[in-house]
Amino acid sequence: MTIYLHELSPEDVIFPPIDQALEDPDGLLAMGGDLSCNRIINAYRQAIFPWFSRGQPILWWSPSYRATIKANLCHISKSMKRCIRKQAHQISINHNFDAVIRNCAQPRAAQPETWITDIMIKAYLVLHEIGIAHSVEVWDERNMLIGGLYGVNIGKVFCGESMFSLASNASKLAFIALNQHFKKNGGELIDCQMLTQHLQSLGVKPTSRDEFQKQLINLRDEQINSDCWKQQMIEMVLS
Repeated sequence: MTIYLHELSPEDVIFPPIDQALEDPDGLLAMGGDLSCNRIINAYRQAIFPWFSRGQPILWWSPSYRATIKANLCHISKSMKRCIRKQAHQISINHNFDAVIRNCAQPRAAQPETWITDIMIKAYLVLHEIGIAHSVEVWDERNMLIGGLYGVNIGKVFCGESMFSLASNASKLAFIALNQHFKKNGGELIDCQMLTQHLQSLGVKPTSRDEFQKQLINLRDEQINSDCWKQQMIEMVLS
């Protein structure tokens, strides 16, 4: 079966309408272009994200369903509440974006090949430098980095890219902290792209592409607190 895929022009950052994305593989919309800041930002503003493996061309996706959660509606299990109350960890914002993205890029037992390639790392480091991409870090009592996540902020939407954990529950701590911190600073929606059991356990649910696009259009030009992404330590709150 022949697949006809839109090839992006290197001269502009225009994407085809997301309703032209393929059904198989689900959400594949276009190929090519580059990973310039303008192109990536334009992609996120249209419910599109880059995702490809080493040796492939740059591929752009907008799946039929997105994994999303409203800020601060994260499910915190009893065991996670106990973990948070122990306070044997510290949570920070943008203290070491480089270390977070490089840890996220490491191969995993169930996923020996990483999609966070060197050119992806370089692109998102630039996005971090211009204040678009951000990280949440989890540190243990020895001040060692044990978990975290990173993503892109578009208006009142945070588009999560990846998370990692070097200790039990560390990535969950980062995700819960992000939810609370983002809401506290005026954020409304967190996009997790693809639904996994790990994310479902935290309260993330599938949202249709059309519904996600509507929410994104309503929120992408809204402003959050300007202090949200300043380097800082944050605390989680349990009701």
